[in-house]
Formats: sequence, structure tokens, C-alpha cells
Amino acid sequence: MKITDLLKLDTIIIDLQSATKQAVIDELSGKLAEADRLNDVEAFKAAILKREEQSTTGIGEGIAIPHAKTSAVKIPAICFGRSMNGVDYESLDGMPAHLFFMIAASDGANADHLETLSRLSSLLMDEQFRARLISASSGEEIIEIINHKEMEADAEEEEELHSSNSESGPKNGKVLAVTACPTGIAHTYMAADALKAKAKELGIDFKVETNGSTGIKNALTAAEIAEADAIIVAADKQVEMDRFNGKHVIIVPVAQGIRKTEELLTRAVKQDAPVYKGTGHDKRDEADSTKSGLGIYKHLMNGVSNMLPFVVGGGILVALSFFFGIEAADPTNPEYNPIAKALSDIGGGTSGAFFLLVPVLAGFIASSIADRPGFAPGMVGGLLAAQAHAGFLGGLIAGFLAGYVVLLLKKLFSKLPHTLEGIKPVLLYPVFGMLITGLIMIFLINEPVTAINQGLTNWLQGLSGTNAIFLGLILGGMMAVDMGGPLNKAAFTFGIAAIEASSFGPHAAVMAGGMVPPLGIALATTFFKSKFSEMERKSGFTNYFMGASFITEGAIPFAAADPLRVIVSSVIGSATAGALSMAFHVTLPAPHGGIFVVPLVNHPFLYLLAILIGSLITALLLGVWKKKQL
Repeated sequence: MKITDLLKLDTIIIDLQSATKQAVIDELSGKLAEADRLNDVEAFKAAILKREEQSTTGIGEGIAIPHAKTSAVKIPAICFGRSMNGVDYESLDGMPAHLFFMIAASDGANADHLETLSRLSSLLMDEQFRARLISASSGEEIIEIINHKEMEADAEEEEELHSSNSESGPKNGKVLAVTACPTGIAHTYMAADALKAKAKELGIDFKVETNGSTGIKNALTAAEIAEADAIIVAADKQVEMDRFNGKHVIIVPVAQGIRKTEELLTRAVKQDAPVYKGTGHDKRDEADSTKSGLGIYKHLMNGVSNMLPFVVGGGILVALSFFFGIEAADPTNPEYNPIAKALSDIGGGTSGAFFLLVPVLAGFIASSIADRPGFAPGMVGGLLAAQAHAGFLGGLIAGFLAGYVVLLLKKLFSKLPHTLEGIKPVLLYPVFGMLITGLIMIFLINEPVTAINQGLTNWLQGLSGTNAIFLGLILGGMMAVDMGGPLNKAAFTFGIAAIEASSFGPHAAVMAGGMVPPLGIALATTFFKSKFSEMERKSGFTNYFMGASFITEGAIPFAAADPLRVIVSSVIGSATAGALSMAFHVTLPAPHGGIFVVPLVNHPFLYLLAILIGSLITALLLGVWKKKQL
């Protein structure tokens, strides 16, 4: 099957009108729906956005390949779009994307379809091919260019097959690689081709295994692994690792296999990598994952991201119950209202959404560390922490404790007879994992952590004057330093912990600080137009909505393009907003929602004033500091 069997004239947009990433996704999805390739356009867009959350599909070099494999696809297809002006697609190289290939694969897509989609990813690594697509004048020419390139690629593969059988010249080391991405459609094959091309250029004996949607291709053999100097694993999902026991293994995200090919291959030839130690189960070694940036922070974020729906949903329901009166959920209070009690019970209470925060946090941290067997011990450890009032700190400890306990159990049980393999996940891991985690939590962790948590609660409730203002300044500033990164998430988590401790001031400062960067940038692009490009002014307008919705990440493209000015201006404005919020004694019982939950605060006008002042400071600093566009 050829690429043009999936890409037709009715799925080509020669001149994209979109100026933002979200708009591109909407426009391309709309084109697929218009061409009757989708069953449900909204479900398809949701699948595309879910893939974007894992890592951007803006791979650099002006290319973006948004893709999804979902039942929302009626007929497997490719939609092509071209933007001559370029769109900020959060690409890996920070540059605008001009060529967009939206891949729509159905759940029932056959191997031929998936092979074709992966071949497209490989062809896009050719710079001349991309240049021809940029200069094409019509949809017909686009199809002709792709057909011609496919024929060239087929001829090159045939020639390479013959030459590899007769080639016997000296090589600069032997390196193996494995590439894999969550969907196994685009990045898997682009990383494989990029590494293969660079290895050929450097004269390295090289072979790459792809773990894609069609399964494992070009699998590495035991003999090849034994002979290799080192192995590169460029993957964003689990691959079989125990076969590399005793070899030098470099473990990186799949994007680095596309962007840092020479660096990875040079390291591999020099064996500049730790020796992998097998664990008896097919999961990445924890020490190696930490070195590749996928360790503790990844596990923590897995817990936080899965906890957020409970935070937002439960927190807002509890906040809504306050509309009927602060004590309206208490049956013994004269203000009692049954609707308020229902809202409070669903959102909080002893068994509602808010009560589940700590167990869910712990469960998903543990499952990130030890895969599915870690989930149940993590949940139980988190539940014990919640019941002991050990709070978020107890949940964090329970999650990491359960995860590493189960990893230890996996190592210990790896020596059991193979006939017992089937009972490990259903009996041994849950029983021993829960038992060990539970005993440690009850007898060693809960009591001291509860005391620490109570101390934090007392401290928060006792904050006043300069101390409260200083805390607001720090929390607000942290929200703007990395705009969605570790410091931002740390401040947000602290705010949630404060809400759980019935202290509603700190999170008001957190939300104010998070809203300022996008709002300040939006104001700067409106009032200092000469300092921004046309594309930046268009993107700046969308930041009004993102800032109002408490989506700090709207400022990231601007920070990436001009980090010093944007980040410093944002931190100063956010810190000011956070300090003012605490100075005004603003309290906010809802954990998310931006401007839409302002009616729930005790001093809505003063809260909006704090946010406005912070945003104006950011806008003025940025507007004065930035240079005029030529």
C-alpha cells in the first residue's frame, strides 16, 4: 500500500489558516471529518490531544505529525496541511512548524495501513523532500512529489539490501538500538531512520529494532547483542530490557533518537553508558531511568496528573456547597441544606473525591515505579496515610515505598520456578506488597508524618502579616519560573495540601501567580504591538483565555523564544499577585478554574485586583524590555 492510498486530494489543505497548535488540530481534524474519514471528530481530537500530552509531535525541522489510533477513525487516512507562515507547535527545536501530516489510524487498522503510515515518517527525514513539499503549488503536485519519493525510497532499499550482503569494509564499532513511542506510528520509525542514517555517515556497524504498532520489526538477536559495543534504547514506553543484562545501555526518550543522533552514537561507540543490570522482569532499570530524566519526577508527575481530576472535581463541588452557607452541609447547623450536604459528601467527606486524593496519588506513583503490581499496595498505603491524617506527605512516602517494595519483590521472586509465574501478579505481589507497605506505614511512617502534617497545618493557620505576604510572594513566583514544570507543580501541590488542611489562602496565591504569565503576555502583545511579530500577536490573544482559565502553559512558547525577558517579567508579576492575594486575606476553596471560580472567593474584587496588578507589571516589564521587531 502506498502513502497516497491514504492521502487523497480531499484530505489536503494547501494553505492552512490556523495560527496556533490547537487551531491546527481543529482544522486538520475538520478536514478529515469533512472527507468522511471519521466516526466522531471530537473523540478523534481528544485522542490527538492525549498523544500530545505524552510528548509533542512537533519533531522539529518544520514538521509536525499529530497522530492517533482510535475507534473514532472510520477509514485510515492522512491529512496534509501546509502553513507558509509557520505555527508554534511546541516543536522539539523551538522553531515554527510548516508541514503537518495528521495520521488517523483506526483500532482495526491492518498491518499494511500501519506500515504505510510509518514509511511516511521515515521519508520526512529527507531535507530535499521537505523542501519540495514546501514549494508545491497544488494538492496534485503534493501527491506527485510523495509518489516519486516513495519510488526512490524503494529503489534505495533494494540497493542497500544488495550492498549490505557484499560489504565487508572496516567499521567504527558495533551499536544496536531499539526505538519505541506510545502509539508506535511516527516517532518510532523517525528515530530509527535518523539513527541509521547517522550511523552510516559515521561508519558504524548498526542495527535498529522498532517496537511499533505492527509489532517488533528487525528484532535484535542474542548473538548480535553479545557482539555489540553498546545499545541505545530510545523509547517512551516499556521494551524488553533483561536481554541487555551486562551490556552498556543508553536509555533516552524517543525524541532524542531523532534530535541527538550523533551524540548518542558517539557515546555508544565509546561505551559512555552504565552497564545494565537485569531485574528478572521486562521493565527499565530504575537507576537508568533516573539518569535519563524519567525517574523520580516522572513517578511523582504520574501520581499528580492522575490525582488532578479528583482535585478539580471534588474541590469545586465542595466549594459549591459553600454557596448555601459555610456550615450548610452540617445537619446540626441551622443553615443546613441537603443539597449542600450532597455536594460536600460527593466532593469531600470521608469517602468522597477529595478523600481519595492521597490514595490515588500513592497508587499511581507506585504503578509508575513497579508497573501494575505496584498499584494495589500503593493505594492501600495511601489509604492508611489518609486515615491517619498524614496528608500529602504521607501519600508521597506511601507511593514511593510501595513501588520500590514491589520492585524488590520482583527481584526476590524472579528466582522462583517458572511454573509459579502465573501466581505472581494475582497472589504474591499484592499480598506481600500490601503487607510490607502497610506494616511500614502503620508502625514507622504514619505517626511522625502526621505530627509533621499537623505542624504544617498549625503554621498555615497561624500565618499573618509579613509571613503570609512572603509566602504568597514565593508561591506566586514559583508558578511562573518554569510554567508547568517541577517548581510550578510543587507550588500547586503545596496549595492543594493547604486546602486539605483547611487553609484556603495559599492556594489563592498559587492560582493568582499561575494566571499572571499568560495574561501579562496577552496584555503586552496588545499594548506593545511593535515589540512582537504578527504570529506572536495572534498567539498572544489566545493567552487571554488561557490565563483566565488558569493555564500557565500558554506562556511557554513566548518563554522558549525569549526566556530571560519573559521568565523574569512573569516571575516578578506573579510574585506580586501572590503577595497581594495574601495581603488582601483572599481565600479560595476551589483548586482550579481560574476566573470561573472567582465568585467562590471571600474578596472577589480584591482578588481580581491582585491578578490585574500582577499582569500589568508583567506586561509593562516585557513591553519596555523587549526590542522592537524589525
